[in-house]
Amino acid sequence: MNVMTGGKLKLVQAALKLATETRSLTSLKLRELAREAGLNPNTFYRHFENLDDLGLQVLGYIAAEMKAGVRQLRLVAESSEQAANTTVAFVYQYFLENKAATTVAVRELYGSSPLLRRALETQLDASAREMAEDLMQRGLIPRHLTEQTVVEISHMTIRYILFRAMDYIEKPHQREAIQQETERFINRQFRGATLDQLSNEEFDALVAAVRQPA
Repeated sequence: MNVMTGGKLKLVQAALKLATETRSLTSLKLRELAREAGLNPNTFYRHFENLDDLGLQVLGYIAAEMKAGVRQLRLVAESSEQAANTTVAFVYQYFLENKAATTVAVRELYGSSPLLRRALETQLDASAREMAEDLMQRGLIPRHLTEQTVVEISHMTIRYILFRAMDYIEKPHQREAIQQETERFINRQFRGATLDQLSNEEFDALVAAVRQPA
């Protein structure tokens, strides 16, 4: 992961702060941005080609830190349930500690810049594939699930967590419930995928067995 330092880091952090005021990254004004960063406006072009380039690097800055932390947690998990628990706990805590970054990421996912929307989609796809790779390599999911299925579930999981991000930040009294709800969502996706692998006959037999009185 490339580490930002100096003027570039200051500009990225200034952009994050200013963009929380219900504005897109690409609508920021250079003089305002430089003033917030405590730099000369001309410094901007030493680090970025234009505002789209700034937006891309801000999103990369957000994604790199989060992905590194989440992946480290999955590497020490011992089960799919533990992986879900630790990943969800970390991500929501990251959202809470990095409200500006979270607000910007959620907004730009549905924002006016096609370039930034595509960049976020690419990052989400990459995160989903990394999540699927970690889960499969560590044997944290049923082995009969295909890679495509695991990637699909991982992608839905990341989307779901982003969908709940702002509620988690803005509604403290709901945080525990949101975290538990998200864990149930993840575990149900994998259990449902397991059942989906069964033939109609196998599924009917399983339902019949469950319905039988003890």
